[in-house]
Amino acid sequence: MRLLVVDDEEDLAEVLRRGLAREGFAVDVAHTGTQALGLAADGEYDVIVLDLRLPGLSGYEVARQLRAREDWTPILVLSAKDGEYDQADALDLGADDFLAKPFSFVVLLARLRALVRRGRTPRPAVLVTGSVTLDPAARAVSRSGEPVSLTRREFRLLEYLMTHADRAVSKTELLEHVWDVGPDADPNVVQVYVGYLRRKLGADVIRTVRGTGFRVAS
Repeated sequence: MRLLVVDDEEDLAEVLRRGLAREGFAVDVAHTGTQALGLAADGEYDVIVLDLRLPGLSGYEVARQLRAREDWTPILVLSAKDGEYDQADALDLGADDFLAKPFSFVVLLARLRALVRRGRTPRPAVLVTGSVTLDPAARAVSRSGEPVSLTRREFRLLEYLMTHADRAVSKTELLEHVWDVGPDADPNVVQVYVGYLRRKLGADVIRTVRGTGFRVAS
């Protein structure tokens, strides 16, 4: 397995390189965000271990740019910036896991193995389907670049439909995942909220799939 370790603390980066090499990983090292983006573009890695505090280009920006160019290499953030907002920002920008310094090498190895098993699956931080864009972190929606104001329930419904844009989603599934209600709930509430979304986003955005449910138009 091939890893890219990105950390401006050269001594720590070397310790990580040696320790991971002993565990059978092939390891490349970068000390700046710019170096990291260059190495990531030139070679395929199984996981990127990324610090947030980097000279010039921060780890946040590295993660954002990697995801923007549809590089889905799993990213494990390894950082002394361990506040809850630091972690939330890193994950919202596309990181897959977060481990605070100081850390356990045993735990680091276990998390790396878990990320390797997950592999390179598309998981964009911002959802785009057709002309509709949804940013879960910012709780923002737009169509053709124009912002659209949604209620919390409308937002959750649209987010679920866009997350599963490759298929039609049934009313029952939407009730379970968006409303979190029991099997006796009235499915007509889904139809009502789909109507709200159509009025705000356009009638063509959500299609009815006869006998199945609803699907976001691509």
